[in-house]
Amino acid sequence: MVFTPILLRISSAPTKARTVCRTSAPEAPVQTNGAAADGSGQLPIAYSPEWLALREHTKEVDSLHLRDLLMDEERAEHFSREHNGIYMDFSRQTMTETTLRLLLNLAERAGLKGKIADMFAGKHINHTEDRAVLHTALRASRDEQVFTDGKDVVPDVHAVLDRIKDFSERVRSGEWRGATGKKLKDVVAVGIGGSYLGPAFVHTALSFDHKSQEEAEGRKLRFLANVDPVDVAKALHGLRAETTLVIVVSKTFTTTETMLNARTVRTWLKAELGPEAVSKHMVAVSTNLKLVKEFGIDTENAFGFWDWVGGRYSVTSAVGVLPLALQYGYEKVEEFLAGARDVDQHFRTAPFASNLPVLLGLLSIWNSTFMKRSSIAILPYCQALAKFPAHIQQVSMESLGKQVSMEGDALPFKAGEVIFGEPGTNGQHSFYQLIHQGRVVPAEFIGVVKSQQSVYLKGELVSNHDELMCNFFAQADALAMGKESVALRAEGLPQSIIPHKTFSGNRPSTSLLLPDMTPFTVGQLLSLYENRVAVQGFIWDINAFDQWGVELGKVLASKVRTKMHEARTKLRKILKEDGFNPSSRKMINRYLEGKAQLLYPEPRDVFPCELIHSEACVAPWDKHESEAED
Repeated sequence: MVFTPILLRISSAPTKARTVCRTSAPEAPVQTNGAAADGSGQLPIAYSPEWLALREHTKEVDSLHLRDLLMDEERAEHFSREHNGIYMDFSRQTMTETTLRLLLNLAERAGLKGKIADMFAGKHINHTEDRAVLHTALRASRDEQVFTDGKDVVPDVHAVLDRIKDFSERVRSGEWRGATGKKLKDVVAVGIGGSYLGPAFVHTALSFDHKSQEEAEGRKLRFLANVDPVDVAKALHGLRAETTLVIVVSKTFTTTETMLNARTVRTWLKAELGPEAVSKHMVAVSTNLKLVKEFGIDTENAFGFWDWVGGRYSVTSAVGVLPLALQYGYEKVEEFLAGARDVDQHFRTAPFASNLPVLLGLLSIWNSTFMKRSSIAILPYCQALAKFPAHIQQVSMESLGKQVSMEGDALPFKAGEVIFGEPGTNGQHSFYQLIHQGRVVPAEFIGVVKSQQSVYLKGELVSNHDELMCNFFAQADALAMGKESVALRAEGLPQSIIPHKTFSGNRPSTSLLLPDMTPFTVGQLLSLYENRVAVQGFIWDINAFDQWGVELGKVLASKVRTKMHEARTKLRKILKEDGFNPSSRKMINRYLEGKAQLLYPEPRDVFPCELIHSEACVAPWDKHESEAED
């Protein structure tokens, strides 16, 4: 057994260095290809004195309870920060001032400042794909300069934004009309993953903001993401082809689900309006102009973005800006971009001790890596943010769900968290039981001072929004304080029921209070969480900007597709020779047998709009038959 002496400083006051003998790796044996992840000769982050100091510090924190910590009158002052209207209270985290100091030391050890600078400087920090990471440049002001590979990208960004402004204004004003001469007032954005979740979050957030609502009067914006034909039916239900504009969002124009959905909607448009309708009713967000043209979309109607924009970070590119500008007008989009830019600048320049994205990231690392809490509940007490948890679920889990370091070494700790959430108070009647009396799940509450909709009933103690916010404040305290058996006995409860009604408390949470829910605030919130994820990736020394984990399933799905078609064509079952394991063979064959018994047995081409009860949606063969009868 080898004993490794490590010098730790674990107190905020000057002390003598304490020698701790470690007989094993931090959590699991580490296989390294070199002395340091960055080749500098430094220890990997999980072996650093700062990391080990935090591990040692957990023993002190484990004996503390938030019920006692919150009695400190100065705690809220010490553990709250503010930036341009955003108020962040993390006093209900199971931590002390020593914890915060040690976390800031860890950030320094990880070279966080330099890594943030490298990202904004356009360096190729996504090394597995040899790309820069510059989604922040998408909201840079026109007079800024952002370079990558020796080129200032800001002029290109604003050239696309200018084209979007021009196009959206022409469509909204009626200058650009559909094939029959009618205004295009309905938009269907076809895309999946980051091409859908981010724009859908922002759209939902703005849809009941009064000023945004006025701009969207008489217009509809829908998203078609899932390849399930029911999603096609849902997206097209009640729409008329002659007033519908379709945006196909795919960087490569090869995404399987997106392109199948795009071909499906194209079939609907052609069936209603004729083959020439595509040029007036379909536009693209893509970089592959060759495939855009082959699809039938005029390349003049294609809006580009760049390989330094990851899908989950693309909402401030044409991916989100185009549909949002068509729905709400370009001015509202500019406000949204300004909000994101505001927090980007805060992230880039504020000292770490008062830097909101940095603090959020450090708190996540503290909870997940050191306190062994593997989930985060995002709980917006604002219905407008209903789709925010799903968007951040992708941003965080696709970015941080990694098993190796930047150098390809196995991580000696678990990176990433399981993200879930639901607006309050709905979530209280769903999964809060578990976070109060089951597993310890760090929570992030998001509240708003000014509601988008004001409702007050005469005779009520508080307004509807007040009632919502009463729960916002109460839930954070309920998780932190709990309720002890002593209090229950004092209430006269029978001993047999007391264990069931006891709340242990000491469950950590952070509360964010926003001034309102406007385009600017939505942009701030987006940037806050995007940059928080970057912080976690930088400190864990993982690549938060690739997503190789999504590839294997795509490859296997392609194989299933090929073999399924072959089995149907040759009227046979899936065989052992097809290369599937026994379980998959049995399941696929059961599916094929069930399909064969349906009204429209495969491989008949069933038009998805048959699912839509709308006179405007007629299957091509039905239309031809009716024309023949005439």
